[in-house]
Amino acid sequence: MDSQQLGQTSAMAVGVLGFGGLGQAAARVLATKGEMNLVAVADKQGYAYNPAGLDGQACAIAYQQQGSVGYLEAGGTLSQDSIADLIDQAPQVQGYFLALPNLPNTFMAEVAQQFIASGWQGVLVDALKRTSAMEQIWGLRDELQRAGITYMTGCGATPGLLTAAATVAAQSYAEIHSVKITFGVGIANWEAYRATIREDIAHLPGYDVETARAMTDGEVAALLDRTQGILTLENMEHADDFMLELAGICDRDRVTVGGVVDTRNPKKPLSTNVQVTGRTFEGKTSTHTFTLGDETSMAANVCGPAFGYLKAGIKLHQRGLHGLYTAAEVMPSFVR
Repeated sequence: MDSQQLGQTSAMAVGVLGFGGLGQAAARVLATKGEMNLVAVADKQGYAYNPAGLDGQACAIAYQQQGSVGYLEAGGTLSQDSIADLIDQAPQVQGYFLALPNLPNTFMAEVAQQFIASGWQGVLVDALKRTSAMEQIWGLRDELQRAGITYMTGCGATPGLLTAAATVAAQSYAEIHSVKITFGVGIANWEAYRATIREDIAHLPGYDVETARAMTDGEVAALLDRTQGILTLENMEHADDFMLELAGICDRDRVTVGGVVDTRNPKKPLSTNVQVTGRTFEGKTSTHTFTLGDETSMAANVCGPAFGYLKAGIKLHQRGLHGLYTAAEVMPSFVR
């Protein structure tokens, strides 16, 4: 059965907000997909919109060489209020991946409120990390529903892919004792993912979101010099705990997240995995382990699920199902 038989007669018009390392990777992912068409992109200084489709590589070149997709010759516009202006100019965009840094911690909720106030109706997907940030989105669930927006939260790798895997793995057990998520990330150059690295630094002892946000690039580089480019993160404030508790899997204090980020080597320092330990109905204790292939990059494990959840969200939206959903509640739909 092809997509037309399933009721999807044309490519879904989608956008990406934020065009740093993750946003550019998202555009490269979409270039391989026939079911989604990238028509809208925004960064801090401008936006690009073309209802026929954008050239993701051209957007990346404009961003890298001139600092904004607003400089794109075909469809680019410079703007100091780029998200609001793009929403206004592109009402037919069906869904957006919010590839935005959540610095400050209130930023994603503020973006969601912009969409609510605009009158736009469609699907939003984020890859939020922090529990406290997701709780702010949770507080907007009634407003999102009234606005006709279907919002999918925590839909990256972790939270996201690994949270969903834990939800499925939990079904073998009568009681969940623990969910332990451990990730390894390898990137050749931290400057390609400045915002992501700052969010990770915010989890280190002695740092928080505001101190990490205020760090200059030089200060970040100096910190990485002191650690030989390695960030070791333990007991992180990660929204997997909130999502699994909402899904009824286990109390949030049974969920732990940590990992190692190597900012100077694309090879992962360790394999990313989730371990779900529980008691079966026969009274036996066991552990399921789901491990991601080392060859899959952070970008692949974030952007792939994000667009899978965007497709699932568009299906929900078309059925009139609005409001807030997490990656632990809805199965992503594979985007071909």
